[in-house]
Amino acid sequence: MTQVILHHYSNSPFGQAMRLALGLKGISWKSVEQPDIAPKPELSALTGGYERIPVLQIGSDVYCDTAVIVDRLETIKAEPSLYPEPLGFAGRMIANWSGSAWFMPAVGVALGTDPNIVSDAFWEDRTTRFGMNPQKFLPMVPHLTTQFDAGGALVRDALADGRAYIGGEQVGHADLMLYMNIRFAGFAGRKPSDFGHKVAAWYDRIDALGYGEFESWTREQALNHALETNPTAPVSIAEGSPFAAGDLVSVKTESPDPAFVTGQLIGLSDRQITIQRHDDKVGDVHVHFPRLGQIVSPA
Repeated sequence: MTQVILHHYSNSPFGQAMRLALGLKGISWKSVEQPDIAPKPELSALTGGYERIPVLQIGSDVYCDTAVIVDRLETIKAEPSLYPEPLGFAGRMIANWSGSAWFMPAVGVALGTDPNIVSDAFWEDRTTRFGMNPQKFLPMVPHLTTQFDAGGALVRDALADGRAYIGGEQVGHADLMLYMNIRFAGFAGRKPSDFGHKVAAWYDRIDALGYGEFESWTREQALNHALETNPTAPVSIAEGSPFAAGDLVSVKTESPDPAFVTGQLIGLSDRQITIQRHDDKVGDVHVHFPRLGQIVSPA
């Protein structure tokens, strides 16, 4: 039986959002803890070098980045949707804002108040992969704090009319991504109530979703599961694509992160990139990326 496996670590904000998504969906899953800094050799065996968290594994289909993870969760179990009406898929744009423009301010609050709460190795890792050189990053913390507060005020004002969630009466992807930043700022002692009682009540409702039914797996179990299964997710190359099926390509995030993944292109659309690759530890795998935020180049 093909298993749903989340590769994550406990303090990852994006991992937290996806744990809640699995809980909301009621999808049973396997939990695989990964290190919070590189190298992550077992994860790289699956992804081909992508080491950001979280990664979703379904058999030997591997999903890198929350954008393709939530899309896959929607196909596994349509209801409850991560994009409930009336906001619908417009919630994706709010989720993207929270995971990009509002995320670094949350990082500034969480880590900038006491830079010593993380190790020197952590700072070195984030410098390489995100450009977070502490000598340049820490002086920006006062500004980042103002930006975090301004974003929190937007959440407060969105909930001011008494709605239960950002999009109305049902929780969605947007809520989970906004929640993760406020939770992350909690490492510096910030509280949801800093933005008022309605934000605090909204936060508690999301917190109560929980993570659903899950079981801890080792990294080796995850690798063996990939080796024992075959990719099954349907993929295709969209008409008019600048690449053809079978092209050898590399995929890299739009960031300072030097990591890239190389393989044969088998899927390309305005939403997703899929490459096929082989590793002796996992066999043939299909690695899926979102189209938005990724650079595809001939290898």
